[in-house]
Amino acid sequence: MGKIFTVAILGCGSRGANAYGRKMFDMPDKYKIVSLCDINPEKLRLTKETFSVPDEETFTDENEFFKKKRADVIVIATQDQDHVRHCVKALELGYDVLLEKPLTKTKKGCDALLNAQKKYGGKVLVCHVLRYAPAFIKAAELIDSGAIGRLVEIDNTEQVAFWHQAHSFVRGNWRRSDETSPMILAKCCHDLDLLQFFAKSKCKSLSSVGDLTFFTPENAPEGAAERCLDCKYIDTCPYSAKQVYITRFGGNEITWPSSAITLKRPLTAENVMEALKDGPYGRCVFHCDNNVVDHQLTTMTFENGVKATLTMVAFTGKSGRLMFLRGTLGEVIVDEEHGKVILKQFMKDTQEWEISSLVSAGDGHGGGDSGIVGALYETLAGGKEGATTLKESIESHLMGIAAEKSRLAGGKLTKVHR
Repeated sequence: MGKIFTVAILGCGSRGANAYGRKMFDMPDKYKIVSLCDINPEKLRLTKETFSVPDEETFTDENEFFKKKRADVIVIATQDQDHVRHCVKALELGYDVLLEKPLTKTKKGCDALLNAQKKYGGKVLVCHVLRYAPAFIKAAELIDSGAIGRLVEIDNTEQVAFWHQAHSFVRGNWRRSDETSPMILAKCCHDLDLLQFFAKSKCKSLSSVGDLTFFTPENAPEGAAERCLDCKYIDTCPYSAKQVYITRFGGNEITWPSSAITLKRPLTAENVMEALKDGPYGRCVFHCDNNVVDHQLTTMTFENGVKATLTMVAFTGKSGRLMFLRGTLGEVIVDEEHGKVILKQFMKDTQEWEISSLVSAGDGHGGGDSGIVGALYETLAGGKEGATTLKESIESHLMGIAAEKSRLAGGKLTKVHR
């Protein structure tokens, strides 16, 4: 048997506990979860019971938690604005780190992270989990094999889906760029990371435009209430909280996103409806305090000449990326909505791979969640370093920061590196 690494989790939400923590807990020959910290006492209690962590190693106060190093590796899955502070402190204590994205929304934050790693050492893997998802690995293999000749252009659409926009970016934690991150980082840093990964080059310059056009008070239907359960459109509005959390995702087993709006267990329709009465997820989408965009278009030129476009749009029926990677001899298509990777070589028969055949059923982010947990172990054990090191992952954040700067300047062409 190899070494079993002890794990501390800071931020026991849907990513820290339910994604990475759960996968680590299911790998007892590799990981042992020994310490937890979260500002929500009930969330902390549920996670403690799930992972059998002793009371003396559960904390609601980060200062108490950080009084000493408590494990070999720390999972940091707190809110966006906390990532830099928490990661710098963890590195100072000697932790290796699995760090949720986005890292930061400022160049100053990026520099602080790089400087801390240089000063204290410590391995950091950033949770750009799509780098570890088999569909995107397959696409990279096809490009690297020369199957489409020289890569020239990438066209990527991030289909957020109407209900996901409403949940995360209108009602939810990422609704305000001043409190968390702009949409281009909160939702699309995965995409920016993949684009520079496929291009095999740093981004030279970009231009970005986008706005919040729909989820505003002036677009509310006539007579709409401020809360869905009080509204006459409760059964007809596609953004109705009842439609999103009960009708769409109810069924026989309520899962995410319904699981994110209440901590009551077992998770039932009755508990979800109770949470909608006065909780943030029961608000009308036209009467929230959101300010992030609901669509954004970014065009990029990479230093090696590859061009790319990224369209992020809320108004799609289903979620999933649609990526066209076009080369001099053909194109690779990654279609998450329809679950396919497609190779179209000029003058040759089309080849297709079902994404489901590449991924274990139920594995989050197309297998990326399991992939990064496995890559973390290999990194910690001294084997091959994971693909999303801190140095590698900073590039996508610099692209996102430049894109938001360009958007706020009306689409002005902006250099990524100065």
